Amino acid sequence: MAETRAADPKEVERKLAVLEPQLKELEQQVAAETDPKKKEQLAKKITRTRDKIRQAKTGERLSRQTKRDLVAYSFIAPNFIGFAIFTLGPVIFAFVLAFVKWDGNNPMEFAGLGNFAMMIGNQRFMASLRNTIVYCIATVPFTLVCALGLAVLLNQKIKGRNFFRTVSFFPYVASLVAVAAVWNMLFSPAKNGPVNMILYNVFHVAAKALPKWSADKDWVMFTIVMFSVWKNMGYYMVIYLAGLQGINAELYEAASLDGTNTWQKFRFITWPQLQPTTFFVTIILTINCFKVYDIVYMLAGGSSGVLNESAIVLVYHIYEEAFRNWNLGYASAAAMVLFLIVLAITLIQFRGEKKYA
Repeated sequence: MAETRAADPKEVERKLAVLEPQLKELEQQVAAETDPKKKEQLAKKITRTRDKIRQAKTGERLSRQTKRDLVAYSFIAPNFIGFAIFTLGPVIFAFVLAFVKWDGNNPMEFAGLGNFAMMIGNQRFMASLRNTIVYCIATVPFTLVCALGLAVLLNQKIKGRNFFRTVSFFPYVASLVAVAAVWNMLFSPAKNGPVNMILYNVFHVAAKALPKWSADKDWVMFTIVMFSVWKNMGYYMVIYLAGLQGINAELYEAASLDGTNTWQKFRFITWPQLQPTTFFVTIILTINCFKVYDIVYMLAGGSSGVLNESAIVLVYHIYEEAFRNWNLGYASAAAMVLFLIVLAITLIQFRGEKKYA
């Protein structure tokens, strides 16, 4: 397709008679305007008007800005098409499934809010929701404390600092299957497990009183929380390190001249300066805790891969209903509940961003 075409002189004259006065008027408004934002908006309008005048004179089919937009869209298109097909489409379909009854084989039946009503009487759903909340409440503060403590310690000028930073970050990037296998070996429920052996020989805990860890319904959540804190604290330590290195060193120098001790420096300088970082870490960590699945499955799934009600979490319950029981409508409704929870947390983040940023 040709980029230009023969322009009709009369049509060009008609367009210029409209556009040129508009351009002059906009230029006068810019000259008289004092508000920077309004001035910027007027400048954009002037650019578009000049582009239309040039397009009318040359007879181009597409304006210069339109060509730039098409080039930009051409770069975005491959990724957006993939996102639309493999992410946006399934998400929309999941929202639709939440209101129907479907097993993936028989025709769909409209269920209205029936899938959501089923959750109230579903014992495994209530257990999964309870366990997810308990896991979140226990994991978030412990991870924050450990990550902040590591960051403060490894931000000091100590020997081997880079080595210890690497070691602390290693569990986060290590294979989950490998570290979970090692963890289950260390916390073996048997008497000859390394941790239980220490409890038995050093602390003289009776053999019958030794914890069964992930094999015991009373200890499984505690074991999962400990593993999660150990595996993820290195990642959040890096975020805290970035926040610590952004604090002005002159604040500490001034505090030293005033005779403050280490605790006072942390309380009145480090902690207030890290509030935006702490808020960000809290939100991200909370969202990740509500989406936990792999850690629980690897530690408490056992040989059968089925979680009991003392360890089941929301994401596993969704997987179980969808791909074990083939109750796709109910699973989608449970996924929508999880989505609303995560959305609520995200909205809290946006509300608090103005206060902490």
